[in-house]
Amino acid sequence: MDKETKRAAIQMAYASSIGISMVIAIFGCLFLGVWLDRKLGTDPYLTLLFLLMGIVAGFRNMVLLIKRSGTDLKSVPKNKQPVTKGVPSEANRKRPPPEKA
Repeated sequence: MDKETKRAAIQMAYASSIGISMVIAIFGCLFLGVWLDRKLGTDPYLTLLFLLMGIVAGFRNMVLLIKRSGTDLKSVPKNKQPVTKGVPSEANRKRPPPEKA
């Protein structure tokens, strides 16, 4: 596996881990709040509190993962930063002439 392919795979892993960490933090805290409300009889309060804590934790995880992936890119020289292969840019794309009405 060449370095560019490996770097692209690592970036895709970072991107997927951002979504997974947000979902786990939010729903984990939500389910914990619901469970505690049922055990302690404090109907909506702990659910709302833990839901807010889960949202904050999810966004904190997202920020930390983005910062970590950004430091990986800073160590790469500008001309070697990841580029999507196989997709031509708009300026280079050849288009057929428009059909006359």
